[in-house]
Amino acid sequence: MGVSGFTRRFNCLFLRTKTYPFGYIQSRALSDSKTFSSNDAELPVLIVGAGPVGLVLSILLTKLGIKCSLLEKNKAFSKHPQAHFINNRSMEVFRKLDGLAEEIEKSQPPVDLWRKFIYCTSLMGSILGSVDHMKPQDFEKVVSPVCVAHFSQYKLIRLLLKQLENIDFKVCTSEASEQHSFLQGRRILMGHECISINATDHCIDVTASFEEGGKLKKKNIQCNVLVGTDGAGSTIRRLIGIDLRGEKDLQKLVSVHFLSKCLGDYLLNERPGMLFFIFNTEAIGVLVAHDLNQGEFVLQIPFYPPQQNLEDFSPEICKQLIFKLAGQELSDVNVIDVKPWVMHAEVAQKFVCCDNRIILAGDAAHRFPPAGGFGMNTGIQDAHNLAWKLASVLQGIAPLSLLHTYETERKPIANFNTALSVENFKAAMAVPSALGLDPTIASSVHQVINKAVGSFLPSVLQRAMLDGIFKLGRAQLSEYLLNESNPLGSSRLSKLRLIFEEGKSLQLQFPAEDLGFRYFEGALVPDTEPLVTAEEVPTGRRRDYIPSADPGSRLPHMNVRLLSTSPSQETLSTLDLVAGDQVEFLLIIAPIEQSYHLARAALKVAADLKVSTRVCVMWPTGTVSKAEASKTALAPWENYVDVVEVKRSADSPSWWNICQMTDKGAILVRPDDHIAWRAKSGVFGDPSLEMEKAFSAALGLRSVNIEKTSP
Repeated sequence: MGVSGFTRRFNCLFLRTKTYPFGYIQSRALSDSKTFSSNDAELPVLIVGAGPVGLVLSILLTKLGIKCSLLEKNKAFSKHPQAHFINNRSMEVFRKLDGLAEEIEKSQPPVDLWRKFIYCTSLMGSILGSVDHMKPQDFEKVVSPVCVAHFSQYKLIRLLLKQLENIDFKVCTSEASEQHSFLQGRRILMGHECISINATDHCIDVTASFEEGGKLKKKNIQCNVLVGTDGAGSTIRRLIGIDLRGEKDLQKLVSVHFLSKCLGDYLLNERPGMLFFIFNTEAIGVLVAHDLNQGEFVLQIPFYPPQQNLEDFSPEICKQLIFKLAGQELSDVNVIDVKPWVMHAEVAQKFVCCDNRIILAGDAAHRFPPAGGFGMNTGIQDAHNLAWKLASVLQGIAPLSLLHTYETERKPIANFNTALSVENFKAAMAVPSALGLDPTIASSVHQVINKAVGSFLPSVLQRAMLDGIFKLGRAQLSEYLLNESNPLGSSRLSKLRLIFEEGKSLQLQFPAEDLGFRYFEGALVPDTEPLVTAEEVPTGRRRDYIPSADPGSRLPHMNVRLLSTSPSQETLSTLDLVAGDQVEFLLIIAPIEQSYHLARAALKVAADLKVSTRVCVMWPTGTVSKAEASKTALAPWENYVDVVEVKRSADSPSWWNICQMTDKGAILVRPDDHIAWRAKSGVFGDPSLEMEKAFSAALGLRSVNIEKTSP
């Protein structure tokens, strides 16, 4: 049985149990000044932008019982590959989406075909160096139940749409759309562009334009919450007047999507890899091998407008460039698409506005250089952070102000990832610099031509000047110069080897950042212990992830097995203990008296606050089933599970050692797998007051006003 199937069965087991004794019903009015109506004429959540982030958010919300629909301005989904690297944390999110992670793992190319970056003079010429980005621990699943993946964005979108279809979403054209069905949720309306937003005291009024019968028409949609996931050029961000801060125009490129089975077969057999950095006297480019078996590639070429324009990259010209970079002509090159794009490193000044009812996520909130795969992955984790908070507010569990913690938590992560991706981009530039091609000089020359001589030289002469300077630069790559016999060439090649040996080139994996990112304030109880280290500065170099149970951290992974009457010996991850289909907190304790006492207090407080909570009793390795002990200690509460550690070896650390805690401690986990509160060595005060504090912080409650429920 697959992991997702086992997890579904595991969750269903507890959905069938009585969550709270004495007929508890989850229903509570919002405690903010603004409330949401249940008017059928208003959609609870409108998502604008049906890229990976918008689609993932719609799946997460629907699983949590929240109605949502999407607007997408394009009439069809793009087949341009775009993002392709999925990090560990995103794969963990996908693992809870009904087998999505398993489907990606099954469908992606074998790891040995994409684990390397290769630097060469041509695809069939000399190799200047290569970097293997995978380490043995990456395959051992010690720190995560899943591995990273290489899977093109358009293929991911296909799988997400399949998931949405399975939960009754429909993709609609403007002709097929009906206002009522759209407002009932589970619709993706294609060819609709948001053109205005008006926030009233009661709702967000959105106007969308669409073409029907050859005429441009408008449609008004009212929603409680509007989420902009509409990409780097976000219309939502522009309409609500939120500015971006950071570095603009780091580089301009042309992206050429093409197919060549011949090239795929050659690289498959001779030099498999994910990225190929190609430097020769005729052309320079970066080739992304999306799928060597299928022969699918994207070539990234530097672009210098206005001296160059898109017409300079016709399919035929692109073919010739591909031949120059390949090192020979190829008989079957098929250029599918050519797109210009600009690399930025910017973060929105605000992620949330209009009384927390308009929210930005994904590239609409932050846009990074494509160095390390931070763009799509950070956006998916935005959606994961946001979904449970939206559900908590719309289901009356938490006040509207909880949504502001989305910005409090995610904006620092976006800022950090921006800085990290810039550092990684600079590392990528170290290789051409070592070869005598300083990219900053090329950029400076281009600016001088644009600003100094561009005002009086004809465009033809500007183009000739630019071409001449770049041709002179590429001459540094001639075989006559770049060889061990030439003192200058030997020195440059030595510098290049040093960059690779010291790990200072472009990196693919960032385990410490992918799994180790932490929220220091927001929907959590901040750590009372002072930080002993200075503020971390991104290095752009690989560092291994060290598990931690500090507040704001992702729950560490360990394999466990259910202690129950079930004969199943299957293991699951501690991350699987966090429900994906309801807003539910998880309290992890050891099977000791004081922790059972804390658990009873937590379940009582949770019932009074109308928030679902499950207790996990973590038994040490080798424990004989003692499920009756928890049943007696927690009675009459029934929403608990007993699990036992599954250690990799006798000398592997225990669960509490992994968490850097004692077994007298406890951990309260949020619905997004992040830790809301923890006690390292036990609770020494009133456990009920401690639990009230923890839940109030996690739910954004300004003060605790609990209607008492008898256990």
